[in-house]
Amino acid sequence: MSSTVTTSSFHSSLCFSIQKSPLPSSSSCSDHQQISLLSTTKPKSILQNNPLYQPTHKNISLQFKEKILCLEILGVDSGKALSQNPNLHNAPLRAIDSIITFLQSKGLYQKDFARIFGMCPAILTSDIKTELNPVFNFLTFDLRVPEHNLRKVINKCPRLLVCSVKDQLKPTLFYLQRLGFRDLHHLAYQDPILLVSSVENTLIPKLHYLASLGFSTNEAVQMTLRCPGLFTFSIKNNFIPKFDYFSQQMKGTLDELKEFPQYFAFSLDKRIKPRHIQLVENQVSMPLSLMLKTTDEEFNQLITKERKKLSI
Repeated sequence: MSSTVTTSSFHSSLCFSIQKSPLPSSSSCSDHQQISLLSTTKPKSILQNNPLYQPTHKNISLQFKEKILCLEILGVDSGKALSQNPNLHNAPLRAIDSIITFLQSKGLYQKDFARIFGMCPAILTSDIKTELNPVFNFLTFDLRVPEHNLRKVINKCPRLLVCSVKDQLKPTLFYLQRLGFRDLHHLAYQDPILLVSSVENTLIPKLHYLASLGFSTNEAVQMTLRCPGLFTFSIKNNFIPKFDYFSQQMKGTLDELKEFPQYFAFSLDKRIKPRHIQLVENQVSMPLSLMLKTTDEEFNQLITKERKKLSI
C-alpha cells in the first residue's frame, strides 16, 4: 500500500511539472488518467501509434512509456533523443523532472525545451551539481551574464550545457581573450558558439588556414576579431571555394579580404557570384562591402550611378 502511494505521488508530481496546470483533486492519479491528462497537450506525435505502445511490446514498462510521453509532450523527438543519448533508457523520470525543474529555476521556459533537448539530449541525463550548475556559474561569474539573461544565452547556444567548464569553457575563453576577444558581452550574446568550439581542432586550424593564404598571423587574428564567424566556417565547404572564386574569377587581393573578412559569410552561389557577374556585365567595380552588404535595390542603384560616371 505504501509503495502504491509513493508511485502515485511521484506520478502526480510529473503531471504537474510537465503540464504546469491543476489536476483533479483526487488523492491518487491512475496510469490511465495520467496518460489521458498528459495527452490533452497534444504531444508532437500520436504516442498510441508508437511501436512501444503496441501489444507486441508488452515487455516495455509503463515507466518507459511515460518517459517517451514526457519527451514528446516537451516537443522532443523521443526516438532521436534515445538514440543520441542511450543513458536516457535507464534514466528515472524523477531525474528528468529534476533537470527540467532546475532549468526552469534558471529562467528557461517550457517552450524552450523542445529545441534545447532536441539539439542536446545529453542534458536530460546530466548531473545538476557537477555539470549543469557549474555552467550557469561560469555564465554568471566569468561572462558576467545577469540572471535574467541566462535564458537568452542558453537559447542562443544550448551546447553550453553539455560542455565541461574546466576542460572546455574556461580554457577556450582564456584562449579567445589572449587573441583579443575582450568584449564578454559580445561573446555571451552574439558568439557563444566560439566557447563550445575546440581550440585544437577548430579555432587554431582556421587561423592556420588564413595564414596559408598569405596573411600574417596577426592579420589572421585581426580578421577573426572583425568577423568571429570565420572560426565557425568549414575550410573545405566555405573557405576554399570562396577564396578560389575570389582569387581566380574576381582577381581580388588579400588586402581586400583583410579589409572585409565578412566576404566569407556570404553565400557563394546566391550572393557573391550573381553580384560579381552583374558588375562584370556592367563593366563597373566597387568595394567588397558595397558589393555584398547592400540590398538588391541599393546595389542596382550603385551600378546605375557608376555607369553614369563612366558615360561622362
